[in-house]
Amino acid sequence: MATKIGILGATGRMGAHLIKNVLEDPDLELAAVHVYDELKGELPSSVLVTNSIPRLLEASDAVIDFSAPEATQELCEAAMHTPRALVIATTGLSPHQQNLIAEAAKEMPVLYASNMSAGIALLKKLVETVAATLDDFDIEIVEMHHRHKVDAPSGTALTLAEHAAKGRGLDLDKVRISGRDGRIGPRSKDEIAVMALRGGDIVGRHTVGFYNDGEFIELTHVATSRETFSKGAIRAAKWLAGREAGLYSINDALGI
Repeated sequence: MATKIGILGATGRMGAHLIKNVLEDPDLELAAVHVYDELKGELPSSVLVTNSIPRLLEASDAVIDFSAPEATQELCEAAMHTPRALVIATTGLSPHQQNLIAEAAKEMPVLYASNMSAGIALLKKLVETVAATLDDFDIEIVEMHHRHKVDAPSGTALTLAEHAAKGRGLDLDKVRISGRDGRIGPRSKDEIAVMALRGGDIVGRHTVGFYNDGEFIELTHVATSRETFSKGAIRAAKWLAGREAGLYSINDALGI
């Protein structure tokens, strides 16, 4: 039997890709989409189009969420009454909203990832390993996105920084900087910089650099299509549906 998929954020930048990719997958049924305003394009008559998150949950086996922090919060709160598998890719979440995801995961399977691509999943592991191995190298992270992105630094860049800090045994909140201006003095040893660039239609580019006297290493991931993220989220939803309650990562779904 096909897994019934609901989409939160159906009218956003990822919505059209998700709808297309779910409809193309023979193992899935597009059961419901949530819209706040107007949905562009036509859907099969069997698909529920609703502005009610509880109704979205009721119609679905798993919900994929590429939306906004406020919508993700509403989803987690509603899912406490109607537990479903949740795949959450919304970024820019507050500590309270992150805690809500953790609370929801006690009652249902939840997979949260700031980036759904397989390449970033592997890059996180590489960054942690290199940070631990080259412990005297300076770490600088630069991310680039399209002009419409509203949060900075990107959730993916912050996740990469977290893995770099973990490799060094550091608290990221104490060592991260996201800007330099004026006479700031020399760079501190433990500093991890995360810088954001915005422009054009760049889907996503993340570079983690490890710099030392006489040599440096740069690890770069470039996303050339948003379908990288929608197909990754769909793969995660297929893996997550039917699992026990818990908080999972994209690395869990990929087995890496």
